[in-house]
Amino acid sequence: MSEPVRLERRGPVALLTLARPEVLNALDRATLECLLGHARSMAAAHDVRAVVLTGDGRAFAAGADIAEMRGMDPEAGLAFSELGHRALAALEALPFPTIAAVNGFALGGGCELACACDWIYASARARFGQPEVGLGLVPGFGGTSRLPRRVGVAWAKELVTTGEPIDAETAQRIGLVNRVFPPDELLNAALRVGEGIARKGPRAIALAKRILEGGQDADIRVAHALEQSAFGFVFSTADRAEGMDAFLEKRAPKFKGE
Repeated sequence: MSEPVRLERRGPVALLTLARPEVLNALDRATLECLLGHARSMAAAHDVRAVVLTGDGRAFAAGADIAEMRGMDPEAGLAFSELGHRALAALEALPFPTIAAVNGFALGGGCELACACDWIYASARARFGQPEVGLGLVPGFGGTSRLPRRVGVAWAKELVTTGEPIDAETAQRIGLVNRVFPPDELLNAALRVGEGIARKGPRAIALAKRILEGGQDADIRVAHALEQSAFGFVFSTADRAEGMDAFLEKRAPKFKGE
């Protein structure tokens, strides 16, 4: 039986593909466990520099698996939400950029999964939404926490309480999506960006990502202190010396993550 999430390597870029197209890549326990496992293995790898996450077929992920959830009691529902949060948090915590390449429907858990990535590129035919209230549910994988941090509380409230989806153009306008591409250009565009990231200093990228995340909910003075500390630290790294030497010598740097 094939895995519900495929992991492929494109040089220093890891491509994760949700691979249950027959159910629009609905997120069941097995898919979330597989995502969690891949996130942990990539975190331990020394040669991954970026991740692109996409879906097989006409959906990114149409939501959590309703057929599986139908028989859950409150205890099982809590455990399912906790598993989703663990998987998405592991993806979010990776020390290199993660790009969601949303090729179609990103609804419910699918929208929440995209929001756990560092940014989102979308196909022009993509659709985003949090339709849980139409099923008598609430978002369970971070839709009430990550989504308002991306689009603001008012837009998050509209999306969550109406349950109505929005198109890619609207998603870009409200800040949920960074860029919109023609469907046949989306994946290659995301992979090219990942390849560009791979040519930059990996220790600097990991530090920059960490202080960007840590500074979001911190007092501005704390955020400034985090940045100052990180800026000082990079002067102890071999990558910083290599990057500056390469610049002065007018050549491409050869970063080793040291």
